[in-house]
Amino acid sequence: MKLLILDRDGVINQDSDNFIKSVDEWLPIPGSIEAIARLSRSGFRIYIATNQSGLGRGLFSLQQLEAMHEKLQQLVHDLGGSIEGIYYCPHRPDDNCPCRKPKPGLLLQIAQHAGTSLQSVPVVGDSLRDLEAAIKVDAKPILVMTGKGRNTITTLRNSDPEMLRKIAVYESLAEAAEALLSPTSSGFHGCPSC
Repeated sequence: MKLLILDRDGVINQDSDNFIKSVDEWLPIPGSIEAIARLSRSGFRIYIATNQSGLGRGLFSLQQLEAMHEKLQQLVHDLGGSIEGIYYCPHRPDDNCPCRKPKPGLLLQIAQHAGTSLQSVPVVGDSLRDLEAAIKVDAKPILVMTGKGRNTITTLRNSDPEMLRKIAVYESLAEAAEALLSPTSSGFHGCPSC
């Protein structure tokens, strides 16, 4: 069984410092839906782990969040793919919740649901907290340059260049999917310019 865990904002859809608050604001990054569907059709069980503190901040309702996720699932379904589950943390950063990334709670919930270890499972994110959560469960962190990815690269260059050398870096989810599906590749490479 091949598992894959994706962050949402900045990986699958456009991100915003003002939060994504509605279905109308939820806009897929070009190629991301196609990548998810292709990975799913190729045998990956795909889960999403996303911090959604806008819910705890009162910026959008549970119904609005569910509508965004229904849109995502429908778009993937229309291309012949599926998403096994979407796990989200609704808490604000100061709530000290164990499921809010960089803490590993969301990933551990996925492992429990899937009935498997997350060791070496690819976890795709655009922020440092995504990578840190993956490392805490012995998963394989992958950084994409969409969303906050470029800022994350800069942060790691300055604070932890050793970590940067150990993670896989791709321009987008579509490029990461291409590598994961390549029969001639291990599916990962480091950042060539880092």
